[in-house]
Amino acid sequence: MSIIVQDGEPVLRKISAPVPEELFGTPELRSIVNDMAATLDSQLDGVAIAAPQIGIPYRIFIIRYDRTIPPTPEDEPDHAIDLGVYINPEFVKSSRRRLEMDEGCLSVRGIYGKTMRNERATVRARDVEGTSFERGGGGLLAQIFQHETDHLNGILFVDHATDLIEVNKEQHGHTT
Repeated sequence: MSIIVQDGEPVLRKISAPVPEELFGTPELRSIVNDMAATLDSQLDGVAIAAPQIGIPYRIFIIRYDRTIPPTPEDEPDHAIDLGVYINPEFVKSSRRRLEMDEGCLSVRGIYGKTMRNERATVRARDVEGTSFERGGGGLLAQIFQHETDHLNGILFVDHATDLIEVNKEQHGHTT
């Protein structure tokens, strides 16, 4: 598990490098993804994390899908982890319609604001073995795709958010 770097660390402001072809399918790449997953798992309010947030300047982000849906009363407290791994992601398409959404970030702890995000987005990426796939989504999932891709491009949500407020983490829900 790694420490999540905070706003002010140079790695968060750099454009991340694509994962090189020779890294796909290697124990090194699996180790990076496993470290990201363990780090995200330790942040109970976190739904996603990008590699730069743990100091690794590669174009990788992961999503805990199981944390993107509200729990139902019959959900067991320790439900199965449903993890999505996105390596070298690119947007295939996004909706013209944009929505104002509440947003926070594991690398800008305690600050929340409103951002304008495309209502729907589709991403093409590769998994750890190098297999290409596409995944589309709306609402929170589309927001996560955009937020995490911003990280890979050296952009933090506070760069374009409005109505920024400072709260302690017990007062707010999900953080990407």
